[in-house]
Amino acid sequence: MDDGDLPRQAANHVPLSPISFLLRAARIYPHRTAVVHGARRYTYAEMAERSRRLASALRRAGVGAGDVVAIMAPNTPEMLEAHYGVPMAGAVLLTINIRLDGPAIGFILRHSKAKFLLVDREFTKVVRGAVPEGLPVVDIVDSEAPAGEPLSDQDYEAFLAGGDPAAAIHTPADEWEAISLSYTSGTTGNPKGVVAHHRGAYLNATANALAFTLTPRSVYLWTLPMFHCNGWTYTWAVTLQGGTHVCLRRVEPGAIFAAIAEHGVTHMCAAPIVLTLLIHAPEEQKRRFDHAVAIATGGAAPPSPVIAQMEAMGFSVTHLYGLTECYGPATICLWQPGLDEMPLDAKAAFMARQGVNHPMLEEAAVLDAATMVPVPMDGRTLGEVMLRGNTVMKGYLRNPDANEAAFAGGWFHTGDLGVMHPDGYIEVKDRAKDIVISGGENISTLEVEEVLYAHPGIMEAAVVAEPDGKWGEVPHAFVTPKPGGPPPSEAEVIAWCRGRLAHFKCPKRVSFGPLPKTSTGKIQKFELRGRLRPV
Repeated sequence: MDDGDLPRQAANHVPLSPISFLLRAARIYPHRTAVVHGARRYTYAEMAERSRRLASALRRAGVGAGDVVAIMAPNTPEMLEAHYGVPMAGAVLLTINIRLDGPAIGFILRHSKAKFLLVDREFTKVVRGAVPEGLPVVDIVDSEAPAGEPLSDQDYEAFLAGGDPAAAIHTPADEWEAISLSYTSGTTGNPKGVVAHHRGAYLNATANALAFTLTPRSVYLWTLPMFHCNGWTYTWAVTLQGGTHVCLRRVEPGAIFAAIAEHGVTHMCAAPIVLTLLIHAPEEQKRRFDHAVAIATGGAAPPSPVIAQMEAMGFSVTHLYGLTECYGPATICLWQPGLDEMPLDAKAAFMARQGVNHPMLEEAAVLDAATMVPVPMDGRTLGEVMLRGNTVMKGYLRNPDANEAAFAGGWFHTGDLGVMHPDGYIEVKDRAKDIVISGGENISTLEVEEVLYAHPGIMEAAVVAEPDGKWGEVPHAFVTPKPGGPPPSEAEVIAWCRGRLAHFKCPKRVSFGPLPKTSTGKIQKFELRGRLRPV
């Protein structure tokens, strides 16, 4: 067919961007409550106005197209507004993990070449020494938290007041433009900057809205950090459907149950540890509610007792799988006819799978990494989980070697090992990288080992994941003391790490003795992991 006289034009082609979700919601649901945070309430019209003011204020402060605007804040309205206001200014949003220490924050701000920083006052103390000289800073003072230490002479509300809600907003000329930058937890040393584009954010949010059955009646509780993969793109997905965002500054069982009961929460996402916290909450904190709450979890497969206890409390659990490099969720363990009638053990075994590609990901497969051929669909043959499609990142910022490896053969290599079941469902069996996923956060064993090797009483060290009932996994250190001197105690080693690392990265237990090695001297971590698993 000769269609050369049918050019792409404004009437039939608009670059995809989740900015449009807020503009649409403000037009269709102007008076609907968009955001709830303590005593604060914002309608969609007000949320749109505040986001537009933020965009205007940033531009007046000198932020230009393609500049990086960083924010370090918990799940607050300001964090949500940044997901719209920053791209409306034509800038790239960088959300910083609030659990990081000063050196990690400093690396991220320097590597990203951030041009502006918004920071919640709870975190100004840790941020203070990490801010590069000359970087403009605006403090966020949250009504639901203590005032904290000022880092700037201007607060967020005053900054917002200087913006013009009627000013023109940036709409991407090309949907491949970067919308956000997220840093991994440094699983191979320094963290890598994952660049996401407007198209991917739009499509992944749409996939979440479809797969998680969000509607205009949905009330979404923010227990998953918005800094983590842009809240798995639910920052945009809930707005797409005109649902209500209920912000929660701290993840505490009592506050979660209270929010569900008070606001009629219908949906939430969380790391597996949150499910455990809810199950084991004191009885006086638990609340009964007369509706089902859909909860999506990822990072570890929920065991059958967790599924049963969550269902008994009125929750319906969905298992997701993904990475920062694919905007959060990439696969979902979709419901199948007959699942609800299965015995609990069989149902839990099925739900433990990572599932199938979500509606906007082109393909998820398990391939032989050497031949790039799909493994047999037998549920036994190991291969690497690989993805391809429009919801895969643009790439790692200023890291060509990592990009070449990540996209080799026309697929994104997750680094996770899994099997393909006969029904087409993927199940992850192990991680090719020796990361520890604790409470939903990735911990680099190399980073922890570097600190251990600096201890004057340690000759060799290796860190592996130990199963933990609360956190899913925690770091366990195996160390060989230096000969000729008194060996350090377990408490001393842990204290040494806590003085040099963010506390969640530190080993929870330490074992002493010689380390198993190959003939070439490589430490056999698989054997160390085996020592920590029950026989």
